[in-house]
Amino acid sequence: MPSTHKKDKPWDTDDIDKWRVEEFKPEHNVAGTFAEESSFACLFPKYREVYLKQAWPMITKALEKRGVACTLDLVEGRMEVRTTRKTFDPAAVLDARDLIKLLARSVPAPQAIKILEDDIACDVIKIRNLVRNKERFVKRRQRLLGPNGSTLKALELLTNTYILVQGNTVSAMGNYKGLKEVRRVVEDCMNNIHPIYHVKELMIKRELAKDPTLKNESWDRFLPQFKKKTLSKRRTPFKVTDKSSKVYTPFPPPQEKSKIDLQIESGEYFLAKQAKKRSEEQERLQRQREKKEERQQQREEAFVPPKEDGAEKPKKRKSTSDGEVRKSKKSKTAA
Repeated sequence: MPSTHKKDKPWDTDDIDKWRVEEFKPEHNVAGTFAEESSFACLFPKYREVYLKQAWPMITKALEKRGVACTLDLVEGRMEVRTTRKTFDPAAVLDARDLIKLLARSVPAPQAIKILEDDIACDVIKIRNLVRNKERFVKRRQRLLGPNGSTLKALELLTNTYILVQGNTVSAMGNYKGLKEVRRVVEDCMNNIHPIYHVKELMIKRELAKDPTLKNESWDRFLPQFKKKTLSKRRTPFKVTDKSSKVYTPFPPPQEKSKIDLQIESGEYFLAKQAKKRSEEQERLQRQREKKEERQQQREEAFVPPKEDGAEKPKKRKSTSDGEVRKSKKSKTAA
């Protein structure tokens, strides 16, 4: 039986964006001004002082449109925003709080002022406490930037957000869906998952969203599945002993002997104090003699003459019998 409560809604057409946030105007605030003043303060580093001093008139002008007052204290390094009698939007002071927080994190003033719009939010992700080692933290933070900032630019285009990596935090501005993706990418990068994997996944999702036939289907079969290779951290011994031949005994191995036990067995423990010193002195002198002999041998090696390969061989002396024959020949010729 069909439901009788479903009625036609002529005002509900397809061209209406149900997720769009309507602008809050002064006539929407029927309660009037606030009963109490609300204020937020934020400190900024020393190197931002000159820039904030130059950009503060533009920031003041943007906050005046929302009825929020702001002060810049250069002595204490402090920014403050507070509501006034002209404030009509209850969420305006919260947007102003996010504005000074982004300015303190080195976000440019023209970009930070966009946070006052209703459809833009911000997220400051703290990344320093995610990695313990400092060198590893710097290396993984550089992965977010990529070569010449290419990885960061790709993430900004795919998520429709503004991302700034500064110090120990990552500041992001955009819609809530994009901020959720940025936080997931940043946290995974600090957990040693390269951002390029998420970039590929976001690119595939963007192409699939253009196909109306795949609107109500699961996209898991199209997305790449990156398996994490977990290598065993257990130390494998170099020499594995075969324990199958050993007889099993439920008793633990005997306890190793301590230094005092070894001294008692050798009798050294019961020697007098002077006898101990005498034996230690003899051992020290013996080690000195061995070292001295070793150094002496090393010195004598330098005085050993090398073997000469090209030396002339000595002539062999002829036998005496040959000499006597020659003398007898000479005497006969003389006669």
